[in-house]
Amino acid sequence: MFASFVRLLVLLPLLAAPRVFACSECGGSGPEVWALRELEPKASQLHPEAPVAAYSLDVAETILAPAGLPVRVLSLNGSVPGPTLRFRVGDVARIQVNNRLARGQTSLHWHGLLVPNLEDGVPYLTTPPIAAGESRTFEFLLRHAGTYWYHSHTGLQEQRGVYGAIVVEPPAGEAPRADLPRVDREEVLVLSDWTDENPGEVMRTLLRGSDWYALRKGTAQSWIGALRSGHLRDFLRREKARIPPMDVSDVAYDAFLVNGLARRSLPARPGETIRLRVINAAASTYFYLGSAAGPMTIVAADGRDVAPIRQQRLLIGMAETYDVLVTVPADGAWEFRATAQDNSGHASLFLGDGPEKPAPTPGPLELYDMNAALATVLDQLDDDGSRSDAEALAAEGARPLPPYPRLRSTIPTTLATDAPVRTVTIKLTGDMVRYLWSINDRPIDEQSVLPVKRGEILRLVLVNNTMMHHPMHLHGHFFRLVLPDAPDPDHAPLKHTVDVPPMASRTIEFLADADGDWLFHCHLLYHMMSGMARVASYPAGAEISGENKPAATYRPALGDHAMQHPYAWIDGTVQSHLGSGLGTIQRGRDNLNLAWTAGWGRVDTPEHEVDATYSRYLGPDWTVFAGYRFSDRPAGADAALAGATHRLPYLVDLTATVQSNGDVRTGLAKGFPLTSRLTLRLRADYDTAQDFGWSAEAAYTLTKRLALVGGYDSDYGPGAGLAFHF
Repeated sequence: MFASFVRLLVLLPLLAAPRVFACSECGGSGPEVWALRELEPKASQLHPEAPVAAYSLDVAETILAPAGLPVRVLSLNGSVPGPTLRFRVGDVARIQVNNRLARGQTSLHWHGLLVPNLEDGVPYLTTPPIAAGESRTFEFLLRHAGTYWYHSHTGLQEQRGVYGAIVVEPPAGEAPRADLPRVDREEVLVLSDWTDENPGEVMRTLLRGSDWYALRKGTAQSWIGALRSGHLRDFLRREKARIPPMDVSDVAYDAFLVNGLARRSLPARPGETIRLRVINAAASTYFYLGSAAGPMTIVAADGRDVAPIRQQRLLIGMAETYDVLVTVPADGAWEFRATAQDNSGHASLFLGDGPEKPAPTPGPLELYDMNAALATVLDQLDDDGSRSDAEALAAEGARPLPPYPRLRSTIPTTLATDAPVRTVTIKLTGDMVRYLWSINDRPIDEQSVLPVKRGEILRLVLVNNTMMHHPMHLHGHFFRLVLPDAPDPDHAPLKHTVDVPPMASRTIEFLADADGDWLFHCHLLYHMMSGMARVASYPAGAEISGENKPAATYRPALGDHAMQHPYAWIDGTVQSHLGSGLGTIQRGRDNLNLAWTAGWGRVDTPEHEVDATYSRYLGPDWTVFAGYRFSDRPAGADAALAGATHRLPYLVDLTATVQSNGDVRTGLAKGFPLTSRLTLRLRADYDTAQDFGWSAEAAYTLTKRLALVGGYDSDYGPGAGLAFHF
């Protein structure tokens, strides 16, 4: 056993070594390049006539209680969210960001604003990170009005509270929109999700494939749950197709917030029309927006004006913004509610005074019926956007998709007709069990660059091959959302973030006119950090051929976005007849594993077996591994081993190993979630040296860390005890 552990330690540095990719020849990024670029004229020098709007933002650790219990958060000027930054088109923004953390870097990205590449705020890629105790001043000209926001692009800091709103007013003297009613005032609403857990622990929980968050939210699927809902056949059909249980949200949150609180009130007079600038700053939560005051009127999307449309319920993805108008009725406090897409909670703003008038809630979440989830997608495909407001409101479902087919820009958005058009298909891919998210089946550390040629129109066809929504965001550009059979394609809406529903596609296009490296990624934070990202890059001299072939010599610096951090955990049991477990260190596709079984039931002398292996995840259905086995079981032997695990239909795992002494072992294993907390695990294997073996084990989850467990093993008999997860 000791020898096996030593072999594991020898492999550890290979897995834990950092992966920071940079190009030493292309001059795209790096300390030397940043130092030279920092000497270039800033916006205030390039536009000396422009007014300067200055802010100072301190990123610091603070004790706050977003979910009711005091916890350490990362704040901006002492609050979560940070202060709202207000500008006017034509201003030069000058924002000094001060890192007041005792240790660790930080960054700020100005989401949705068209800024110089150096000011974009993605550490290592476009902008130098801000070290502890240091500051950096950002400067850029405000070129367009609207509702935007800012957030950290360092690690998981966004989840800990580093975000805030940006409002850019139109140029002074510009007449108000003639197609809107008189607006009495406005309010900025920053929506977010909050967990008291350290986000690093959240990431570790997701990577290990734990069902704890689904159990907490009441969305864990089970055989009995499927039977009771009348969808056992659908449940079995999904397992036969080797598809893990569907979920619309990864994390169980302790609170959902509007401007830092779960509940807020806004005094308002009956008859007032209020413009709500709504920003979804959540790390991994879509929200349904609904108002007790009746249908809301959408007047802007992602900061850009759209022709007004009315909507009863609006699905807003992470990083999207919508401006909506709400008119306050008389005699009451009227709720404007943001409900998490998985119905696990909500945040509320009450408008007016008097008896509370609750907003309608979204329809129930269909856990087992995939057809019901996909029917909403198909229904929107049939919507060509030509419905009137009344027809659209009448046809609106209980859980609608974003109203993209009905969005019309107030100005033409057609692109240059003489520019060459290149179409690239982008497949959004991933494995919920492994929690490895990717583009075209490759995470960003394996393929980082989406090449862009200046002057071309790049049309991206985003195909979602997963059962989760993905809000895809492109830095440095607005893109046209191109919809099939749109009645007015010349007025396609401009957006910077687009929701791509499960098993569906979206098409976007933009004119490539912004040199540099720009991140393109899923704005579900944990998906981005586990690989669903690319760099839209304008490297000098890059040759573009085929659909998506980057120049071979260019790899931009990726920093945290390369998923270079290893995560470790241990799962095991201690029972009256045996003990077993698995310890692993995982990064990306690679694992170092230490698996053990020790038995003392029905034997005169305790015996054990330990496998120390390196494994490589090839895809959802295949994992290969090699290492060393130490065994003192009868007919067992110390030997090197190699093997593979294949996921069969019905989510059965087939594992085969061959040892250097010639022994071969094959086995089948499957877990049966009988209820949300009770799981039955069956195992059967054949070893050429030890014949057949089998076991049946039931585990009842008590907490995230502990479960009751008991069962029968063909070698060691019956027993019971505890399972632990650390």
